[in-house]
Amino acid sequence: MAESLPADVADVLDAVLATDDPVHLALRRQLPHLRVRERCTCGCGTAYFDVDTNAAARAPVDAGTVVAAEATLVTESGECPGEVLVFTQGGFLSWLEVCSWSDGDPVTLASARRWLRARNEGSA
Repeated sequence: MAESLPADVADVLDAVLATDDPVHLALRRQLPHLRVRERCTCGCGTAYFDVDTNAAARAPVDAGTVVAAEATLVTESGECPGEVLVFTQGGFLSWLEVCSWSDGDPVTLASARRWLRARNEGSA
């Protein structure tokens, strides 16, 4: 199923789930069993997932809807225009939300990807 995961979604999930937290580790193991079911039509890049729950193990989170990971986005100039949230339902990846905090330039998955890469390269 991994071939169904677009590169932009995969990159952002990798960046946001890049810790040794047991929940993040379990969610990363779900990625090969994940596909994008649909995307938000506004252009933000929010993606809704289907997971092969027969092949993937449940992450150790509450059974309801949970924000399992989040990343505040910081631009090159130090502004914080938004965030990326990773939601689970029943312990399985459910959707990746791209949030803008102002009415200015909207945050997109492409810009989130760029800022997360810069953050991760800066901490390496």
